[in-house]
Amino acid sequence: MSRPWTVSPALKASAALHVGAALGTVAAPAIWPWALGAVALNHAVITGAGLLPRTNLLGPNLTRLPARSQARRELALTIDDGPDPEITPRVLDLLDAAGARASFFCIGWRARQSPALCREIVARGHRVENHGDSHSNAFSLFGPRRMRADVAAAQATLSDITGQSPLFFRPTAGLRNPFLEPVLASLDLQLAAWTRRPYDTRDGRPQQVLQRLTRGLGPGDILLMHDGHAALTPEGQPVILATLPLLLHRLKAESLQAVTLQQALA
Repeated sequence: MSRPWTVSPALKASAALHVGAALGTVAAPAIWPWALGAVALNHAVITGAGLLPRTNLLGPNLTRLPARSQARRELALTIDDGPDPEITPRVLDLLDAAGARASFFCIGWRARQSPALCREIVARGHRVENHGDSHSNAFSLFGPRRMRADVAAAQATLSDITGQSPLFFRPTAGLRNPFLEPVLASLDLQLAAWTRRPYDTRDGRPQQVLQRLTRGLGPGDILLMHDGHAALTPEGQPVILATLPLLLHRLKAESLQAVTLQQALA
């Protein structure tokens, strides 16, 4: 299946600038330094947009839950980089104890190593979503063919293992380029970012991680955490296991319900 791909206004403007620069240079060769400068500046803006995980300049991007979900006092807990055979089962137990649901953005090659764990995620009421097959740090530099191959491989793997097709995609570190949106449209996937990022792959201090997640916390937020590549606390514990109980207690105290992205948009 696929969905329609609509070129974003920013990319339409970029294309128009390129055409205008080319025609202008043909009509008046003396302006070529200005035309070249305008094109170079445009490329810098488009490249910069790809480095901003929450921007929608390159296409649709879910950065906050819709109003109807906010009215239900929902937020989305999203957990990236798994499944991890040591950490993910313990995360599932913590979520079950709190009656919370989460969207697990899983890496294709890791899912193939732990297929039963992916099925357990789904069986326990959560969703498995697409985090790419290779989780390459160079993902945002991929051309359209390689990018599609990577996303499609993870989509096929996760669908086959769980029996459910992922609905959302998140690139490595949220970084992308203009080729991503047409790839996602062709695979019927939606880009999903976050409102709060705790940097829990770098910072193993639970209180600091919790503070980044909960400062101004409210309905509609999309929280990012990591079960794979999690930083370690000073005691050597994956920081998600130290932080998640504190976060879930905070949600209960504020009558906020953690749901999957699918539930929030239903």
